[in-house]
Amino acid sequence: MSGEPAPVLRRATAPDARVAADVWLRSFSAALPTVVRPRSDGEVHDYFRDVVVPRLETWVAESADGAIVGVMVLDGDLLAQLYLAPDWRGRGLGDRFVALAKERVPQGLTLWTFQVNEPAHRFYERHGFVAVEFTDGADNEEREPDVRYVWRP
Repeated sequence: MSGEPAPVLRRATAPDARVAADVWLRSFSAALPTVVRPRSDGEVHDYFRDVVVPRLETWVAESADGAIVGVMVLDGDLLAQLYLAPDWRGRGLGDRFVALAKERVPQGLTLWTFQVNEPAHRFYERHGFVAVEFTDGADNEEREPDVRYVWRP
């Protein structure tokens, strides 16, 4: 893996939806094994096909061999999704996605992550995000306590 070119970040297109959803599913399972997912794999694929890729600002990371290895979704100033294929974590790809998000939304960003996702807390705090709200999870479909982070330039 060392020495290979860095993945290219590009806007997602309709044919990317299925593979982007697959990255989301693998990443969610690896990073959040204790969080109950309320949607089936098929529902996640449908959501990426019908909503995420066509209606939101969706970016993918494409490796040199053409594989989609990461996905980031912006919905206005909300960093709605940032998921990497498990074998691409810790290799700087998330850093590149956050830099892109800050470039795309320079006035500031907000995001939600689960309280159990300590690696995400460390990652976002390293990038200047500050925790501003903690919830009991009553307002998310997973019913999992979460935390809202904000970044302001």
